[in-house]
Amino acid sequence: MTTRIDRRFAALRAEGRAALVTFVMAGDPDAATSLEIVKALPNAGADVIEIGMPFSDPMADGPAIQAAGLRALRGGQTLRKTLALARAFRETDADTPIVLMGYYNPIYVYGVEAFLRDAGAAGVDGLIVVDLPPEEDEELCLPALKAGLNFIRLATPTTDDKRLPAVLANTSGFVYYVSITGVTGAAAADPAKTGAAVARIKRHTHLPVAVGFGVKDATNAAAIAGVADGVVVGSALVEALRASLVDGKAGPRTVDAVASLARTIAAGVHSAAKANEQTGASR
Repeated sequence: MTTRIDRRFAALRAEGRAALVTFVMAGDPDAATSLEIVKALPNAGADVIEIGMPFSDPMADGPAIQAAGLRALRGGQTLRKTLALARAFRETDADTPIVLMGYYNPIYVYGVEAFLRDAGAAGVDGLIVVDLPPEEDEELCLPALKAGLNFIRLATPTTDDKRLPAVLANTSGFVYYVSITGVTGAAAADPAKTGAAVARIKRHTHLPVAVGFGVKDATNAAAIAGVADGVVVGSALVEALRASLVDGKAGPRTVDAVASLARTIAAGVHSAAKANEQTGASR
């Protein structure tokens, strides 16, 4: 069975360009504004949307995304409301893939079976759960695959060839390559090192490889799009949102601040495709 994620990456491969994968936090800065932002992202150039599931102990996230999660939690965001956000988005967009990204604890508390049932009904296509290693695949990964959702695994600069097969064993949709060691938003990605890492991963899998952690602007995005199948942007969008707030609440430019930056970064991704076309290169 193919998913929206599979179809989207296949279509982009046919176009000869990388995907722009955008991350925003559900419920940040409030539920209504969050929905407006998510709805605006496809028109701004997002090919896949990652929606963060707020959690009080986000160990893999840097300050920007940590703060976004706390804003959302203070505003009353819950996992149930996050699924409602996905459902509301799906009412007006039947094609853009949605990936929920976060930590296992809220899912465990919700109940795995109920969560997978409700996520599927809400139109969710995939999951990234950063604190569940392959050794725990029976907890969520295998049930998610059985329910028809992609389970997207992270590979890092420290994932060596011995570990990589375990990481990739039940991964589907795409592989998320974390281009730097550390937390989200900590540094800029190095395109040369990233390109070598993507090539190494591709020797082990036919799945698309999307690169995140450290993509901040159109220039970064264009460089990464030249060596990967997807570019993931999160902290930069979340920071643009934060900068638009007025007294901690949504301001008149909040939705446009996120959408405008996404549009700029999408232009960078698209420029890489044009450059490859002109030189005859391909990923």
